[in-house]
Amino acid sequence: MTPPDPPAPDRPRPPLSPETLEVPGLNPLTREWLVAIGEDPDREGLQRTPHRVAKAWQFMTAGYGQDVREVVGDGVFAAEGSEMVIVKDIEFYSMCEHHMLPFYGRAHVAYIPDRKILGLSKFARIVDLYSRRLQVQERITTQVADAVQDLLEPKGVAVFMEGVHLCMAMRGVQKQNSSTTTSAMRGLFRSDPRTRAEFMSAVQGTLRGR
Repeated sequence: MTPPDPPAPDRPRPPLSPETLEVPGLNPLTREWLVAIGEDPDREGLQRTPHRVAKAWQFMTAGYGQDVREVVGDGVFAAEGSEMVIVKDIEFYSMCEHHMLPFYGRAHVAYIPDRKILGLSKFARIVDLYSRRLQVQERITTQVADAVQDLLEPKGVAVFMEGVHLCMAMRGVQKQNSSTTTSAMRGLFRSDPRTRAEFMSAVQGTLRGR
């Protein structure tokens, strides 16, 4: 497998128009794209397509304009306890940076607290932040694990993701039933096989096709 490219640096995107919430410049580029593939951008079904695409891509790449600590906000709390916490079946949708086609699936995130816990909904927000960019699944998995580690400094973090990639399903090898799993382990999940096994056992029954 070709190793994923290094991530693009986070940088603020140009301000969006409050009237349209479009990615600036994407509307005319989409029109040119339609012409390039042999379509007529002035026919009835395509007249507003450039606007719709520019607006959709603003949503699908919103992660570029977000910071993880701002997304989490005041969701970190002081707490006692050191038992494993698992948030399962977090849906994610992303765009492959190689073909700009969607991939989607579910993420499972676990951690072992050490004096700090995170509001449960914030795990979904962290997954969304890193998914809504041009990405590869391997990188999202690592970024989510590192973000939770940095925020909470827990005894361990585990992230397991399973995704279906349309760049494999609708083009190329055209394997519609394939899926890709990735994992990232930190702390006790990496050093203690029993902790890792407990996590994997908890998420195993949720995997695709089981």
